[in-house]
Amino acid sequence: MDMLMFELNKNTAKPLYEQLYVGIKTAIMSKQIEVGTKLPSKKKLADFLNISQTTIEVAYAQLIAEGFIMSKPRIGFFVEDINELPYIDTEQVELPVEDSEDKIIKFDFHPGKIDTDSFPFSQWRKYAKDLYDHPSKELLQIGEPQGEYMLRTEIAKYLYQSRGIVCKPEQIVIGSGTEQLLPMILRLLENNSNFALENPGYSAIPRIHLQNKAIPIPVDEDGLIVDELEETNANVVYITPSHQFPTGAILSATRRTQLLHWAAKAENRYIIEDDYDSEFRYTGKPIPALQGMDQNYKVIYLSTFTKSLMPSLRVAYFVLPTTLLKKYKESFSYYSATVPRFDQHIVASFMRDGNFSKHLNRMRKIYHKKLDKLTHIFKTYYSEVIITGDHAGMHILISLPLQKSENELKIIAAESSIAIYPVTDYLLKPVEYKYPTFLLGFGGIPFGKIEEGIHQLMQCWGITK
Repeated sequence: MDMLMFELNKNTAKPLYEQLYVGIKTAIMSKQIEVGTKLPSKKKLADFLNISQTTIEVAYAQLIAEGFIMSKPRIGFFVEDINELPYIDTEQVELPVEDSEDKIIKFDFHPGKIDTDSFPFSQWRKYAKDLYDHPSKELLQIGEPQGEYMLRTEIAKYLYQSRGIVCKPEQIVIGSGTEQLLPMILRLLENNSNFALENPGYSAIPRIHLQNKAIPIPVDEDGLIVDELEETNANVVYITPSHQFPTGAILSATRRTQLLHWAAKAENRYIIEDDYDSEFRYTGKPIPALQGMDQNYKVIYLSTFTKSLMPSLRVAYFVLPTTLLKKYKESFSYYSATVPRFDQHIVASFMRDGNFSKHLNRMRKIYHKKLDKLTHIFKTYYSEVIITGDHAGMHILISLPLQKSENELKIIAAESSIAIYPVTDYLLKPVEYKYPTFLLGFGGIPFGKIEEGIHQLMQCWGITK
C-alpha cells in the first residue's frame, strides 16, 4: 500500500507521531487514500516503519478525533468520508511565530499602569487565606445580583468619608469593570435618550455601545464646556469631572453648578459621573463629587478599584439615584453578580479594617513623588516640552514642538522599545492640536527608572538635553 511509503525523519525535533499523523492526513485529503480504505493495524505499521506501536496509536487517535478515520472494534481502522469536513486545506500550513524579543517593552508609559512593587501582598494574602481557611460554604452559591452586601456597605462608608457622597448599600451595584456596568446604565436611560461625551474623552467604552450616536462636547482647561452641551439635544452626559481623561482638567466649580442646573431643567436628563482617578489629587483639597452636590437625583456615580488597588481585580460599581432603583429592579432582577464572591469579601475585609485607606495614602505619596520627579526632569532638561494635567491622576500630557505626526513619533518610540500613547486615540471628533500631544503615564514606571525612560524617549525623538 502506498501509504506505507511515508518517510519519517528520526533526526528532527518534530515527534514521529506528528509526522505520521500529518502524512496520513495529507494523503486522505489529497485522495491518495480512498474513502473506506482499511489502514494497517498498529502492529503491522509499527513493524513496517520500525517505530513503536505507541507512536502509531497516538497518530491514529488524533486522526480519529479529527474525523479522518474511524475505528471498528476488532476489525480495524478505516478512512472516513471527508467531504463534509469544514476545511479543505491539502497542505499543512505552519503559521509564522513572532520573535518574542520584538515585543519587549523597556518603558511603557500607559496611563492605566500601577506601581506593582508597592502592592501590600502580605496583607492581601492574609485576608485571602483567612477566607479560604474557614468554611465559607455559603460563598459557593450565587450571591446577590447587586453584589455582596458587606462590600456595598464598605463602599458606601468610603464614599461618604472620601467623596461626600451620601448613599445606602441598596443604591450600589457591583460589576466586573466599567465595561460591564456602563451598558446597564445605558439601558436604564436608553428610552429616547441622546448621549453626550467629552471630546477627547475616555471614549473606548462609549464608542462600543453608542457607536456614532454620541454627541461630542469639547473640553478646555476647566473641563467640559457646559455652554456647548446646552446647545445640543443631549439629555445624558458622560463625564470625568474630578480628573478629565485624558487632558487632566478638573471641572471648575462654576461649571459643576452649571451642569447640575442643566440636568435639573428636564425630567429625563442625567449625568453619568465617572470618578476617574479621584483618589490621586496632589494639590489643594479633594474636589467633591458631583453626586454629593446633587439635590435633584440626577447623577449616576461610577467608579472602580482599578487604580486604587489593581486593574486585574475587575471590581467596579455605580451608585444609582433612588429615583432609578425601581426601574433597575424591574430591568435587572434576573442578573447575577459578575465578580466572584470570594474576591468581593476580600476587598470588603480589606476596607473594613482600614487597610484600604492606608494603602491609598501610601500610594498617593508614591505617585506624587513620581510626578514631581517627572516634571522636574522636563523642566530641567526639556523646557520646550509643554506639560499639562499635572494636578491629579497617574499621567500627564506632553506636547512637543516637532514637525512629525503623532503616529510617526509613536512608531519611532516603538522602535526604541518605548510605548507611548497619542491623545488622538481618545477623540470622537477631530481636534486641532498645535503640537503632537501624548499621554505619559508614570504609575507603572519604577521611580529609579523614570529619568532614564524620559531621556531615552526624548533622545529617540531627536530632542536633546
